[in-house]
Amino acid sequence: MAGQLAGKSHGRGKRRGYRAMADINMTPFIDVMLVLLIVFMVAAPMLTVGVPVDLPKTNAAPLEQQKDPLFVTVQTDGQIFVQESAVELGNMVPLLIAVTNNNPEARILVRGDRTIAYGKMLEVMGTMSAAGFKKVGLVAEMPSGPAATSARVGATPVR
Repeated sequence: MAGQLAGKSHGRGKRRGYRAMADINMTPFIDVMLVLLIVFMVAAPMLTVGVPVDLPKTNAAPLEQQKDPLFVTVQTDGQIFVQESAVELGNMVPLLIAVTNNNPEARILVRGDRTIAYGKMLEVMGTMSAAGFKKVGLVAEMPSGPAATSARVGATPVR
C-alpha cells in the first residue's frame, strides 16, 4: 500500500477514463418531442371547452353582422356613384339612408380619382357627414417601388 502512495504504478500505465462522445444522439430527443406533441394535440381541445351551459331558446332576430362597406366613387368628371349606380349629389344621402336602413354606423368608403379637385371630395364627404354617417373613410392604393418601401419601414420623409 505504501508503494502505491509513493507513486509507483506497478505496470498499469496511465489511468484510462471515459472519453466524451463528439456527436449527439438525436433519436431520444425526437421521441420525447413527438410524445409531447401528441399529448398537447390531445389536451388542447379539452382546454377550450369552457363551462357547459344550457342556453335558452328565443325567437328574437339575430344581431346584424358586420357587412361589407358601401363604396361611393367620384370620377374625374365629378360624377358620383353609390356602389355601381350613378347618382346626383342631392340624391346621394336619401339613397345611402335607404341602402343602410338608416344606420349611421354603416361603413362608407369614398374612392376618388387622383386628378379630381380636392373641393369635390370634401363636398361629397361633408354631405355624408352632415347626414349623420359616422364611419366615412377614404380608399387609397399602396404605392409601389423603392421609395414606397422605405416609407413603410419608417424612414424620415425627404423635404
